[in-house]
Formats: sequence, C-alpha cells, structure tokens
Amino acid sequence: MNIKDFVSGKYQQGYEYKYFLPEAINHSWIMGEAKMQMRLETVSLHLGRLDSLSKFVPNIDLFIKSYVMKEALTSNRIEGTKTNIEEAFSNELDIDPEHRDDWSETQQYVESLNFALSELKKIPISNRLIKEIQRILLSHVRGNKKSPGEFRSIQNRIGGSSLKDAVFIPPSVEYLNDLMSDLEKFINNDKISLSHIIKIAIVHYQFETIHPFLDGNGRTGRLLIPLYLVSVGVLDKPLLYISDFFEKNKGLYYDKLTFVREKNDLSGWIYFFLDAVETTAIEAVQLLKDILVIKERITIERIPTLGRKTKNAQRLLEVLFQKPVISAQEVTRMIGLSLKAANDLILDFVRLGILKEITGYRRNRIFVFREYLDILGK
Repeated sequence: MNIKDFVSGKYQQGYEYKYFLPEAINHSWIMGEAKMQMRLETVSLHLGRLDSLSKFVPNIDLFIKSYVMKEALTSNRIEGTKTNIEEAFSNELDIDPEHRDDWSETQQYVESLNFALSELKKIPISNRLIKEIQRILLSHVRGNKKSPGEFRSIQNRIGGSSLKDAVFIPPSVEYLNDLMSDLEKFINNDKISLSHIIKIAIVHYQFETIHPFLDGNGRTGRLLIPLYLVSVGVLDKPLLYISDFFEKNKGLYYDKLTFVREKNDLSGWIYFFLDAVETTAIEAVQLLKDILVIKERITIERIPTLGRKTKNAQRLLEVLFQKPVISAQEVTRMIGLSLKAANDLILDFVRLGILKEITGYRRNRIFVFREYLDILGK
C-alpha cells in the first residue's frame, strides 16, 4: 500500500456511541512521495549524528540515567503530573506529600524503561513486553486499579465525561486481540521495506488509535519509540525522547492523529513525526555537548584545586551526573567515605560553586548540582 492511499478504518455502531475500528497495518508499504524521502534523509542524518556522538562520549551511561529522568518528567507532564526536575531526582521522603503521587509516576516511568531495555537483550518487542511495560508504569501509582498489565476488557474513551460525549472512542474489545496481534507482527516484520523511522511513526499512530489499556496508553506508546529504535539498531543508546516536542505541540499532535482517522492523512502524521525526530535529535546533540562542556570545565578548572581530595572529588562528580540532588548520607553510601569526609567534600563542592544547599537546615541538608539541572530542565 502506498502511504498516500492509506485508508485508516471506519466507524462502527456500539451501544449509543460509535467507535473507530482501524485497518490492519501488517502488509507491504510504499513510501511513494519523493518529498517524504528527501525529508527522511535529512532526519536520518541528524539521528545518525546523535548516535555517533553517543559512542564517543566517555561514560555515556552516566548521562543517560539523567536523560531518561528528563524524559520521564516530560512524558508524565503530558498526562497532567506536576513534578519538576529537582523533585524528580529527590528521594520520596524529601517530597511534599501532596506531590508524591506525581513523583512516583515519574519513578515508575524510569523503572519501566530500564526494565524494557534489559528485556530487549533477550526478546523482541512483543505484546507480552508491552503489557509488562504498562504494568510497571502503573504499579503503586494512580491507575493501579485499572487492570495494569492486561489489555482492557471493557470499552474506553478519550476525553468527554462519558462515551456519549467522548472526543474519541477506540475500537471495541472484541477486535482488540486481533489488532494488537497485527501490530506486533508489523513491528517484527523485517520484510517490510520501510525506513524504521517511518515504521515507528505508523506504530505510534496505530497503538494510540487502538488504545489497548484502560490507563497508561500515552506513556506506553511514547516509550515504544526509543525502545524500537534501539531494538533495530538505529540507535545504540536510548537517547531519543520526543515527549518534549509532543508536549510543546500538544494540540497539533492530537490533530495530526485525528486527521489520520478522519481524513486518512497518514502522510501528514508522518511529516509531523519526522519534525519531532529531527528537532529532538538536534536538541539531544546540543544537550550532550553542553553536558560535556560542564564536565570538562569542572574537571580541569575546579577539581584539581582540591589537592589530595581530587580522586574522591572526581568520583563525586560522576555520581552527580546520575543523581544531581544528593545528601551527605548518600555520598557516604555511594562513594564509601565516612560521613565527616563526605560532608567536607560536599562543602568543597559548595565553595567551588558546583553544589548548592537548598533546605536551609543545619542537619539533613540536601544539595543540588544546579548547573546540570538547569541544562536538563531546558
């Protein structure tokens, strides 16, 4: 099927409402448009630069942990959570009780992604893995009563106060298993001659249209994007997260998905998705460069001034790139110093302008790596 000839599906009558039944997607595809091919080449170039840079960054995994937290924060913000970047890196007991639900959802997002990346070393992306991703996302947070880890057994909706006034009603339950089986086959069908970037664009549209869970569909669907790109080798590391682009262009994001269903405009959605990938790849490259500049400047200009403490200072700096909100007790545990030595080293970092104390307490103080958080929070 040529992308421009795509027929998205049809509306069918349910009980006092109409639901959308999407067409299957596991079949041959033709890109067709020369314009789309040219756009894809430009996007692929930027994605390749990001992948190449990640292979030359020393200890890239140190930064990835923080970058994943940034994505978790943004993806959950689309769903209405209010956690900020500083809170996201804090410990639960240090969070205002009113914000702990939001904090927990961010932590579960990180746990879900890390689990999935680990599983991808053993199994391909499958419905079993998708269910487990969603189960972890909803564990111990709001939505944990909505059959986490299982496809829905009742009708759901998007928007509105009931099925009668919903903005969009996904397919009926009776079609769900067949649609998700088709999606799984499409994801793993290596005989389809489509660019992986366009393929995951189609996957994302189809997943969001099927809306297979009672909750967590948006987060799960966004998680599948970097997971797929890593699984097929487009990226070596999970460094492309387009939730920020989706959030900044939320109205257009929903419109483009709707236009596929209402106008069969799959091309319009793919162009929007390509814009998201390109913008995000460019920003990710700049973010990595900014992080490297900070690390090099501190390593060369500030750490050597600490004399015999230099070795432990370097270890603390690496810890801060993973956990930029930290206490003396955590430094003690993570580096293996005595509490006094940890406090002394932290005070050195405060004096050098690397850390800043944020509680104002005399005991149980918390310190932040503000310069790093400011970059992550852009």
